[in-house]
Amino acid sequence: MRRALAIVAAVFCLAAASDPAERLPDPAQEARARAIFREVRCLVCQNESIDDSSAELAADLRRLVRDEVKAGMSDDQVREHLTDRYGEFVLLKPALSWGNAVLWGAPFLVVGLGLLLLAGGFRNRRAEAELTQDEAARLTRLSDDEQA
Repeated sequence: MRRALAIVAAVFCLAAASDPAERLPDPAQEARARAIFREVRCLVCQNESIDDSSAELAADLRRLVRDEVKAGMSDDQVREHLTDRYGEFVLLKPALSWGNAVLWGAPFLVVGLGLLLLAGGFRNRRAEAELTQDEAARLTRLSDDEQA
């Protein structure tokens, strides 16, 4: 009995998740729109796609995507329009570009540079630790004077 209630509750939740009035009449277009929904970040929730979010802005973005798909725009054109309007942050998986490569590579570059500077500092300390002949002779004289 509990299992049957759980199944019925799940079906009602799925039915409530997407308003049938908003859906596109063409199933192929709706499938394309839903695929784009899963790639677009909700700008309110920031860690969910607009497909999963219940925020008003996510609903507006879903409507916008459906309208553009219905108007005959390709998936790439819809993504380009969204990134032009909201920036590349709107995509859950942004495209690989030089700007993104620098953004992701900069921390590794900084750590590598820091390690090189640290190694150079240790090398300079070792060189400074060696005494010249004059310094060694003076140290010997000082220690002899101290013992006497």
